[in-house]
Amino acid sequence: MDKNIDLLQKSSYYYDLPEELIAQTPAEPRDSSRLLVYDKNNDKIDHKIFRDIVDYLKEGDVLVVNNTRVLPARLYGYKDTGAKIEVLLQKRLNLSEWEVIAKPFKRLDEGTVVTFSENLSCTILSKGTYGECKIKFNFNGVFEERLSEVGQVPLPPYIHEKLKNKERYQTVYSKVEGSSAAPTAGLHFTKELLEKIKEKGITIVEVLLHVGLGTFRPVKEDNILAHEMHSEFIEMTEENARIINEAKREGRRIVAVGTTSVRVLESCCNEKGEVLPTSGNTNIFIYPSYKFKVVDALITNFHLPESTLIMLVSAFAGYENTMKIYNHAVKERYRFFSFGDAMFLY
Repeated sequence: MDKNIDLLQKSSYYYDLPEELIAQTPAEPRDSSRLLVYDKNNDKIDHKIFRDIVDYLKEGDVLVVNNTRVLPARLYGYKDTGAKIEVLLQKRLNLSEWEVIAKPFKRLDEGTVVTFSENLSCTILSKGTYGECKIKFNFNGVFEERLSEVGQVPLPPYIHEKLKNKERYQTVYSKVEGSSAAPTAGLHFTKELLEKIKEKGITIVEVLLHVGLGTFRPVKEDNILAHEMHSEFIEMTEENARIINEAKREGRRIVAVGTTSVRVLESCCNEKGEVLPTSGNTNIFIYPSYKFKVVDALITNFHLPESTLIMLVSAFAGYENTMKIYNHAVKERYRFFSFGDAMFLY
């Protein structure tokens, strides 16, 4: 490695990405996206189609997926002055209170009421530093029903095309509503592909991490250690912890689908690498020098330059390997980010 590269510097995780490689629409069908396969032990790259993932999974593997479901988390409302306000739900605190990102931030004061419909409004309780607010919803009837009436699926800002089918920003195994963004590595799976994987003798385990917008918040500090990760709710059941621990004891691989599954697995284990039943919050930040205790292989998308997600991948695959893979993917015209192509690292 170049002696001038400091892995704690944000700029070390920058790469050049032509704008036309940012995927604007999802692949159809889901499993027709491209798949870059990287074998760490042999330093070998292969180019495949996502449905070929079956060939790289082995009998006995445990495939870990995040079954969170994206909320219609983007809301547009008005102050009593008529000023338009956008609210992005980030984290539920209790039955009616949420952490959100609101803009324009400067137009909001504590006590401000924002009306979304005749049955749904909110009051600003407090303001943070980066556009975060704590709000309390006021609603008639069932909150989830009111939200589904006025809320929109919060596509990332780099996607400019309108999504024709809202379900394409949900995984086929999504169940538990609560995320502000999709666990995008899972978008490549079809129900048929998951059946083929099971038929090969691979166990599929569902864990939960509600993806908050903090996951995608840019790293602003030059030294990445100064970056504050927002906490996100995770859940690991006793039964799934048992399945994973048994596989680890028997030398079978734990294959994480996406960085969110990685964060659940690495948050739920003790120093010996034993996975424990967990229900609570994590703000784990994984970057190079981190020693993985549970995850053996990773399916993931291509992430933004200088993001905490490319730092996690660099910790797993090695920094030099990761930057080589990314530059190779740019050269080979892979599609990047949420609706882009995938890679399998093992």
